[in-house]
Amino acid sequence: MSANRVTTRTGPGEPGDVRTPLRGRDAELAFVEARLDALDRGEGGIVRVEGPAGIGRSRILAEAAAIARRRGTRVFEGAADPGEHVVPLGPFLGGVLAAQGPLTEVVRLRDLATTPGRRFWLLQELGDRLREAARKGPLLVVLDDLQWCDDLTLLTFRTLAAGLSAHAILWLVAVRGGSVPSGVRTTLDRIRQAGARELALGALDDRAAARIAEDVLGAAPGPDVLRLARRAEGVPQLLLELLVPLREDGTVTVRDGAAGFAAGPPAPRELPSVVRRLGRLSDEARELVRTAAGTGGPVTVGRLAALLGRSPAALVPAVQESLDADLLAEAGDRLAFRHDLIREAVAAGLPRPPRAAGPPRTGAAPAEEPPAGPPPPDAAEAGRLRAEAAELAPTAPGPAAERGLRALELTPADAPERPRIVAETIPPLWQTGRAARARELGTATLAAGGLGPEDEALVRLALARLAAPFDFSEAVRQARTGAGLPGTSATTRGRLLATLAVGLSMSGEHAAAERAAEEAWETAAAAGDRAAEATLTTVRSAVAFHRMDLAEAFRQAERSAALADALGVSTSLWVPEALWHALLSNTTGRTAEALAVADEGIRAAGEQGRTAAARMWRMTRTRVLLETGRLADARADAEAAAPEPGDPGPGNLADVTLRYVMLRVALHTGDRPAAEAYAAEARRMRDDPAPVVRHFGTWMLALKADHEGRPDLAMAVLDGVMTGSAEDRPAYAGLIDPADAPVLVRMALRAGRSERAAGAVALAERRAELNPGLVFLAATAAHARGLLDNDLAPLVRAVRLYEDCPRVLARASALEDAGRKLAATRRAEAVPYFETALALYTRSGAERDAARVHRRLRAAGVRRRPAAAGRSDAWPELTAAELRVARSAARGLTNRQVAELLSLSPHTVGSHLRRAFTKLDVTSRAGLTRLVEQRDSGE
Repeated sequence: MSANRVTTRTGPGEPGDVRTPLRGRDAELAFVEARLDALDRGEGGIVRVEGPAGIGRSRILAEAAAIARRRGTRVFEGAADPGEHVVPLGPFLGGVLAAQGPLTEVVRLRDLATTPGRRFWLLQELGDRLREAARKGPLLVVLDDLQWCDDLTLLTFRTLAAGLSAHAILWLVAVRGGSVPSGVRTTLDRIRQAGARELALGALDDRAAARIAEDVLGAAPGPDVLRLARRAEGVPQLLLELLVPLREDGTVTVRDGAAGFAAGPPAPRELPSVVRRLGRLSDEARELVRTAAGTGGPVTVGRLAALLGRSPAALVPAVQESLDADLLAEAGDRLAFRHDLIREAVAAGLPRPPRAAGPPRTGAAPAEEPPAGPPPPDAAEAGRLRAEAAELAPTAPGPAAERGLRALELTPADAPERPRIVAETIPPLWQTGRAARARELGTATLAAGGLGPEDEALVRLALARLAAPFDFSEAVRQARTGAGLPGTSATTRGRLLATLAVGLSMSGEHAAAERAAEEAWETAAAAGDRAAEATLTTVRSAVAFHRMDLAEAFRQAERSAALADALGVSTSLWVPEALWHALLSNTTGRTAEALAVADEGIRAAGEQGRTAAARMWRMTRTRVLLETGRLADARADAEAAAPEPGDPGPGNLADVTLRYVMLRVALHTGDRPAAEAYAAEARRMRDDPAPVVRHFGTWMLALKADHEGRPDLAMAVLDGVMTGSAEDRPAYAGLIDPADAPVLVRMALRAGRSERAAGAVALAERRAELNPGLVFLAATAAHARGLLDNDLAPLVRAVRLYEDCPRVLARASALEDAGRKLAATRRAEAVPYFETALALYTRSGAERDAARVHRRLRAAGVRRRPAAAGRSDAWPELTAAELRVARSAARGLTNRQVAELLSLSPHTVGSHLRRAFTKLDVTSRAGLTRLVEQRDSGE
């Protein structure tokens, strides 16, 4: 039986209960059946169905699912909704939860899907269950409207599709053509690389449109109905929305077997699909679209700005939103509706006459504007797009990148201006999360050859900026090569030298960074380049930090941040200079300041659509959260900022932030699988060309070895770091943070390496002497000295000094060490130290450390675990923060509502809920609600 004579449901675009056969898609359905034949033979794969809005993507998916079910194939169907982004993974769970068999057990995952910290666990769980289902027979997974999927659904889809490629699973996904979010674009690129087959849906021909008209009207369409049907231009949704109301309101009559209009063609009216799209827009974008409809034809942004009483720049977000909604399209230097029926439908819904003078005239320009005339040559159009991109780049890098890409499409490969356009397009691309595409552009341009020195230098500068977060050594290579080209301008060479200096500094090559910075200062000063000056001031701060002159480091960092703020973030040669200021503040104990700077950075980057900067800020924030003892928050941020598999390079910034943080969190919480996973990353880091990455990897492995009770191995690992060039050794003798000095001393003493312990103490004390205003440094020095000398006095002094610092874990460690010293001779006096340390560790979620201190308390004669600070007698399992979140969630609030109520981030709320679920042994919000009601009522 032919599939196009069977309809399983009313497809999108079929108003009311109208059910029509699928017309004009015989070839497409034959393609689907061929893939299902292959699935029956055990061959899985991915099919991407793509086409514009209203073309029938969802209908093809529904027919494919019906065919598969008739064959006996199990089908899981899910669809995204633009208004439902609250529950991550919602579209995927919506499909698998509706299925029968083993997948019904994943109902408990619906609540866990709201917890970002469990995304890897969710992927594993879903993968196992899909694998088990596929063993019992072929499986079709249908996912509709990929363009509206949340990030977790996209990650789940591409990860599972790749991981289960050997199984008999066919993934059938539909996505709107044209502009899609960057995460969706990344997903499409990945599945294309994985061999996905594409099924592009085009417009229906006149014969198919006539048959649909006959299906709807019950008679063959006459000439006037056919003329109306042709206005839909082969878009099934528009065709049905035109015809169904005419049948229902009696506008169509049937005479002599032909359907026609009794009183002439109908007037334009609102169309349901257009109303829905308008309803999803922001107020500003909706007003812009309605104003454009009132002008009667293509209109410039300038004209719309005048009609709306706003500046053209202020309309940019609304214009982009309207383009993304497939309502408007760019037509030369004007905006036009995607389809004239859409314009008429919008105009029909206007509550008052159009704002522009004169009535709407189909296809004509407004009276106030002369006809556009013939389109400009490609070169002129490309020049206009470049100018727009330059204007948009400081505040809207996403639209700027799109204009740059369109300019490249219009520019021949041998055009002399093409390398400049590439260099201009790379920064906004990587800033908006498309680093792989940006690198591809740059490397292809360099590989083509034939570039002049200035053009090559500009492309290499862009690639160096791109590489900075991902591959420190590649950033250095590109900047060094570009700076060495003869015949470049003073400004370009100065910026390359500045980028080289900051790249060397990030890489840990401190002496070379200082030398490159000195040369760059001369060049930048000659060119009067303030952007290069801001970057070089950051390098000066890093050099001062390496020399342990922290007052000078702060002075230069503040000057650098001020320069960058005055110039605007887009002029930065690396990342916002304030990022370094936050790292510096955190490392010197000013964590509250560091956290405030990071929070502001995340907010500003998000508002500007700078995906790359937002990720770097979040990575930085993980370090701050770790040191303040907010382990669950640090883990949540690290998982949220985790690098994508397609990122260019190994992800060096992630190495020295979130991967380091995740290992530390795993050690503090006793999470052995996670510790093993990040130890593997640390071994890879030890072979990285960048010294700083090698140092981080080495310290991570030393910490893990010490954690396992092998201090001799830990010291052997560290010995490798200290055999390198003295000028490039880490400022803190191989350590990451000043608070690591006591850790190293303890480690060295256990390994019988007293000389290394003494060296670490001397360095810590020297650092504190050079910076007398920083109490945190004095605390770490006293702590280290007390351990080396086995002396209670400096340990107690360290405890007192740490009280003025927000370094919770460092303070708890000093308390534990002081208590341990006291317990040897004055057991009763040790108990308060242990109890305070236990409370701090417990509040931080450092379960392994808390268990160790608990054992010390029992050895000191405390047989009952004392109540930890901030805990409730009725809730001994939970910290105060976890209890507040759990009670709020039990009231029926969503994660986002809880976050707003408690002034937390949704990631933090999710992490606290996940830990509460685990500790309380509940698997759903319903179970949590019941438990809260029982305990809080005293039952």
